[in-house]
Amino acid sequence: MVRITEDLVRRRAEHNNCEIFSLEEISLHQQEIEKLEHLDKWCRDLKILYLQNNLIPKIENVGKLKKLEYLNVALNNIERIENLEGCEELKKLDLTANFIGELSSIESLKCNIHLKELFLMGNPCTEFEGYRQFVVATLQQLKYLDSKEIERSERIKALQNYPEVKWKIREQEQAYLLKRAREKEEAQRRMQEGKDEKQKQMDSKLGFDSPDSPQEKPNQAEGDGEQERCRTVDNDDEDRKFWEESTPYTPESRLETHRYIEEKRRAKDNGRESKKREKTAWTLVTAEGKVLNVNVPKLHFSLKDDEENNQIVLDLAVYRYLDTSLLDVDVQPTYIRVLVKGKPFQLVLPEEVKPDSSSAKRSQTTGHLVVTMPKAKEIILAKQKVSASIKHSDCNTQQKNARRSGQVEKLEVDPSKYSFPDVTKIIQEKERTGQGPIKLQPQKVTEVKKSCVDFENNEDVPPLI
Repeated sequence: MVRITEDLVRRRAEHNNCEIFSLEEISLHQQEIEKLEHLDKWCRDLKILYLQNNLIPKIENVGKLKKLEYLNVALNNIERIENLEGCEELKKLDLTANFIGELSSIESLKCNIHLKELFLMGNPCTEFEGYRQFVVATLQQLKYLDSKEIERSERIKALQNYPEVKWKIREQEQAYLLKRAREKEEAQRRMQEGKDEKQKQMDSKLGFDSPDSPQEKPNQAEGDGEQERCRTVDNDDEDRKFWEESTPYTPESRLETHRYIEEKRRAKDNGRESKKREKTAWTLVTAEGKVLNVNVPKLHFSLKDDEENNQIVLDLAVYRYLDTSLLDVDVQPTYIRVLVKGKPFQLVLPEEVKPDSSSAKRSQTTGHLVVTMPKAKEIILAKQKVSASIKHSDCNTQQKNARRSGQVEKLEVDPSKYSFPDVTKIIQEKERTGQGPIKLQPQKVTEVKKSCVDFENNEDVPPLI
């Protein structure tokens, strides 16, 4: 039985930010609801309530909805109008295509003084003689009945003939109620017969499946195929019998049809799930133990051999917005397996790796899955020796620099490659004596004379300072 739950009400209250205490309008149509409940406690401010095309057999638990203005319960299994006295603001009531045969039950709507529109089309009571006159005379606050305006002359005439019309309605009601009692008994009998027939079918299936004779064991596969064909034929015969059998249109037949359709739907869903399970049995390892390369999700990937770091890197292009919980990574020494939403991706590795030291990460930009798998064999590369020698030479240079730290460092120039003159030795100076600054000048001049061959001493020229 489908009931009204808080989760259902909140999902239907999206326009109100999923808040139900202040909800003024809600639509619960086509939900296969079989009982009307909880709304008078959860949604006290409701003004519009849609419940059409369900399986509700009785109007109940709406009497506390004081602000309710429109109630639509069309296409349900309602047989009587009741429990609406508390809906003080009710202005419109839609009971189209129900099973209301007790027309006198509309007298309970006299308390709803604001009721202006009433819909009873498609109910058995509309076939009663004097139906419209009785409703118009009983509910004098109505303005429209079955989408047709009630004129003043029509109401006056209905009130004049009210006693006679009321008596006729009572007689027709009694006949209808007797008919309904027989229909209920017939529906009960048919339901019991259906249960007994199903029980017999179950017993026969159990007897057919039981391995009584040993000769049936070798042909088990053939027997299973035969059973499947028999079930298909039986289902087709059952469907044909159910839909071709003529039954009266009653609340019980409508409920039975709904249950039958629901049962067939569940059977189909179970069949689809079983087929999916059969299809998902992918062959990942052969019977001889050979691991296969499999890419069921059809994802792009790249496998890189990182020799510098002695590891293998797998870049799997999983979907960017795929939740990480839907990924399952399994690294083995010779292969890697990734389940993407249950679909396997398996790849044989070129070398043996260390599963315990492997790591898996997701890219924040592309969403790719990057799995790093260190190789099981340790390899020492030549680059490591060069780097060690470089480090050793660096240590030697540091030691030499430490020794020379006490001396002043100068730029060393190879004299064979450069021919710059020695500026410091252009003029050769002799050791200075303590003769004073006056005697030093002639000595410098004489020294210049000796160094210059074409020098002429002119007495008229004063000496250079």
